[in-house]
Amino acid sequence: MSKNITLTTASGAPVADNQNSRSAGARGPLLLDDFHLIEKLAHFNRENIPERRVHAKGSAAHGLFIVSNDITCYTSAKLFESIGKMTPIFLRFSTVGGERGSADTERDPRGFALKFYTEEGNWDIVGNNTPVFFIRDPLKFPDFIHTQKRLPQSNLKSAQMMWDFWSHSPESLHQITILFSDRGIPDGYRHMHGFGSHTYSLINASGVRYWVKWHYKTKQGIKTLLPAEAARLAGVDPDYAQRDLFDAIERGDFPKWDVFIQVMTEEQASSHHENPFDVTKTWSQKAYPLIKVGECALNRNPDNYFAEVEQVAFAPSNMVPGVGLSPDRMLQGRVFAYADAQRYRVGTNYQQLPVNAPINPVLTYQRDGAMASGTNGGATPHYEPNSFSDAPKQAPGYAEPGLTLQGVADRHDHRLDDDYYSQAGTLFRLMSPAQQALLTGNIANAMRGVSSDIVERQLQHFFKADLAYGEGIASALGIQLQ
Repeated sequence: MSKNITLTTASGAPVADNQNSRSAGARGPLLLDDFHLIEKLAHFNRENIPERRVHAKGSAAHGLFIVSNDITCYTSAKLFESIGKMTPIFLRFSTVGGERGSADTERDPRGFALKFYTEEGNWDIVGNNTPVFFIRDPLKFPDFIHTQKRLPQSNLKSAQMMWDFWSHSPESLHQITILFSDRGIPDGYRHMHGFGSHTYSLINASGVRYWVKWHYKTKQGIKTLLPAEAARLAGVDPDYAQRDLFDAIERGDFPKWDVFIQVMTEEQASSHHENPFDVTKTWSQKAYPLIKVGECALNRNPDNYFAEVEQVAFAPSNMVPGVGLSPDRMLQGRVFAYADAQRYRVGTNYQQLPVNAPINPVLTYQRDGAMASGTNGGATPHYEPNSFSDAPKQAPGYAEPGLTLQGVADRHDHRLDDDYYSQAGTLFRLMSPAQQALLTGNIANAMRGVSSDIVERQLQHFFKADLAYGEGIASALGIQLQ
């Protein structure tokens, strides 16, 4: 027989009756002094926090990162210091444009965000299941996301505004080619690759910086959905990917990804024929081969979706000694935008929540704010510099090496580089005829109903990538070429 456990209020007081509100007589109105009723209703009204503006629909799990190869020549980060070392991780998958109630099988990039709980603090890599992105300047990010959301008047999705934006943004063509290819709709989250997408950096014990790209290769094998099956699942099981991930972990079929890096020296970057910090382009794996680092394995589902998956807060500003950022414009913008979004969405002290808290002690002079937990710093000073020997002090030994910058401060036009087409064209030519036909058909279907001026402008981009690419889409749209 189970023992009785007393229900309490949020302040810990025992609840004598959880079935009946206090009222003025059996048939009379309710009384305002029923603090238990008021507390329950007030908390219920606030149970939803604002959903993420992007990546709102997500699934996640706990796991481990295990080092399998020595990369200490590139980084001094302690999580890589020895082969076999394990670091706890939390990996969140998501769709990008849909709301929390949207279907998991929409044609959309998938978020692939990793949080490493290291002994030197939390390290986040916020990426996607594609190695590139639609834009390369964060000034255009709000505009782009608006086109993936809903029209202000009708509150409906619009292919017209989506293709209008893309047709004016030719740098998006590489990502468009991936999105509408046979890999555009992954079969759940376990059967897709992940990428850091941006260029990041590693710094070794000698203070030498290397530019890196992160790759996560699924060990379950790539599986994708055809559009008709994706549409069917959206109707009968909109939580298909979440269910697949949760059930696999529950039955002990733990998903795994091999972790690789591409490495470029600062000297190589300075003479590279393309901007190595352009997130709309990939690095050649022939020139910069994949180097194995380790393996990520997911082995535990969250105990509570809201506490962990919904409140987890990723931000590329979360770094540890031995890793760093790069001049990638989009990454630079996300360093501010992600952390700021979490402060708005979850609260000023979001990093104190268990899923976001580091495993090592936090010693900071930040105080107060809504929902400050713990002792709020207790009686220790909340300013620095100070005269207290037991108060935390800066540690210059952790400083990154200087990064040489040059040039005039200005709003430099990122479209002075007009090679938007070579990598998209190369990707198209790598596809089999069946894959090319699926790609052009998917794009044509997505462009139906879009005004002719936008279609014609976008077709010019496809033609510049590869003549057959543009011809295939034009033919599928029934457009006669002159």
